[in-house]
Amino acid sequence: MRISNMWTSALRRLLPAFSLLWLAPIVVSAQTTGGGSAVPFLLISPNARNSAIGESGTGTANDINATFWNIGGLAYQKNTQLGLTYSKWLPQFNADLHYSYLAGSTFVNDLDGVLSGQITFLDLGEFQQTFENGQAGQKFRSLEFAIGVGYATKLSDDVGAGIQARFIQSNLSSVPVANEQGSGIGRSVGFDIGAIWKPQTDWGMPKDFLSLGATITNIGPKIHYIDIAQADPLPTMFRFGTGLHLVQDEFNDLTFSLDIAKLLVNRPSDREVDPVPKSLVTAWSNGKGVELATGLEYWYEQLVALRAGYFTESANGGNREFLTFGAGLRYDIYGFDFSYINTIEDTHPLANTLRFTLVVDFDKVVK
Repeated sequence: MRISNMWTSALRRLLPAFSLLWLAPIVVSAQTTGGGSAVPFLLISPNARNSAIGESGTGTANDINATFWNIGGLAYQKNTQLGLTYSKWLPQFNADLHYSYLAGSTFVNDLDGVLSGQITFLDLGEFQQTFENGQAGQKFRSLEFAIGVGYATKLSDDVGAGIQARFIQSNLSSVPVANEQGSGIGRSVGFDIGAIWKPQTDWGMPKDFLSLGATITNIGPKIHYIDIAQADPLPTMFRFGTGLHLVQDEFNDLTFSLDIAKLLVNRPSDREVDPVPKSLVTAWSNGKGVELATGLEYWYEQLVALRAGYFTESANGGNREFLTFGAGLRYDIYGFDFSYINTIEDTHPLANTLRFTLVVDFDKVVK
């Protein structure tokens, strides 16, 4: 895609960071076959709890952050909840990047289901407008955000399902871009669907031993910054996950989580992008591979949690690989979680990333 010289300086920090984290190319540089999408901030693992178990949770989504991991998981939750996450993003770059995620949900009797809302916000920092002659122009701030609402309900005693819609806006540049037709602000809408199965039949296993979940997220029209001819697809993602409740007794609780994810974006050529729903099929053969995320979560008396996990993906898909660690504490109606990423490479942009999450369960019965 074409980019004016004015943008070159403005986006200098953004493109290296993004290209290392998600399938390159993205946003404003889509010059390869295979996969690649705009607004990759929609793929950031939003909360510390799931980030600590390898960024998995499609089959185990059981708190307010099911708004990201599997909207169907909210169907099992009757309490009113609120969750807030903050992370200084990509600390290795020493950049002014900040990520926040806010979500809330409540059960509505008249709808026989759960209504939810969520806001995702990524502050990309301040930039200096630079013209072709080297003259400095305005300073401007770049940011991206998404605002969504969702609904989840039980289809049966052991199946929950949900749907979610969100408005997406990406402000890469709020100032004019030379002679281009657009201003560097892109907008779109996206939809999520998800379901989770918690079999009531024990099949000789302990109660609540197994859960399976699947989602497709960020289904929607392309987003463009300059003109519609240069539009890029949303990061439509398929996830399948499972959870195994390995230990359940009066004091101890141990759960294993495993997710497999695939970015459903396909570029047959430099200038061509398969549209949805075609890309939901063709992306499986684009050679980008899948993501694998797995982790363990241990609770003692549902008060203190320890977590660890592992994440990997193919070299063609982004080549991310890291270990995750974290802990959690529950007191009264409040929950506090943090997570830490330990990358295989010390200089990886995700190295030493910390996330902090506050969860409030307003209807929790305190023992």
